[in-house]
Amino acid sequence: MTTTRPSRLLGLAALVTAVSTIIGFADTPAYALGYATPGQMGLPQPVTEVARGISEFYDLVNIIIIAITLFVLALMIYVMVRFRESKNPVPSKTTHNTLLEVAWTVVPILILVAIAIPSFKLLMLQYTYPKPDVTIKAIGNAWFWEHEYPGTTPEDKTFTVTSNMLSDEEVAEKVKSGIPTPRLLAVDNEILVPVNKVVHMLVTSNDVIHNWTIQPFGSKIDAVPGRLTATWFRPEKEGVFYGQCSELCGLNHAFMPIAVRVVKPEIYDQWTAAMKAGDRKKAKEITDRVALDHAGIKSVADAADQR
Repeated sequence: MTTTRPSRLLGLAALVTAVSTIIGFADTPAYALGYATPGQMGLPQPVTEVARGISEFYDLVNIIIIAITLFVLALMIYVMVRFRESKNPVPSKTTHNTLLEVAWTVVPILILVAIAIPSFKLLMLQYTYPKPDVTIKAIGNAWFWEHEYPGTTPEDKTFTVTSNMLSDEEVAEKVKSGIPTPRLLAVDNEILVPVNKVVHMLVTSNDVIHNWTIQPFGSKIDAVPGRLTATWFRPEKEGVFYGQCSELCGLNHAFMPIAVRVVKPEIYDQWTAAMKAGDRKKAKEITDRVALDHAGIKSVADAADQR
């Protein structure tokens, strides 16, 4: 029984998909805390619907690119072997082939349509904003971030969390306490959001253009002075997820990270209540306790035992 060309192509597509899936599964543990580890491959593990759509679209386009590249490579090898000078001392004078001309017009159109349909769906998902459960205003500064939690009622207090990158000494102290703390990504004050809740980010800047980016959320939006831009996400997993300013903004552009910790709704309520009451010490204790819990450490005493 002979193998037909369509079945060969389907087999090739299945092989590429399998390899992509294996690589994706190999990535998953590396992003358990929302940051990269040495030697990993692929995109960050998505924790929102939008980020998952971006990863799936990325895989689809890669499969198409690989298939086209292999097809063109095979065609070039065939032409070089089949029509080399020693085999064809008198070259063909054919100038037109209706079937080929139709094929190389129609096939690229079909490829573009195959890319366009999921692309448009993803764009609709990104820019169709569901009703928010939490709204946060992110303000870029040279070179740190402020996150403002506006009150939901006239009596409700607004509070602001200012986040600066931790120094190497501060990172070492955090690590000693048992909290995983990546260098150049960890900040002194993380912002908290509740898991499985819709968060709207309103983004602006006080000086130059910055960019608020959290890859596992699929969020990336410019912070423009004098303008208010927006993005949204609904995190599906607890943990801490890091991002960075992704717009060249000056001397310390590389040193203004973002840290968002996704927590249970009741923990989020406790933290916001402490912040609104002005008790930042209690809020910090809540954040540290949750960080230890996310790291699999239940108490400071447990952290000391692990050391």
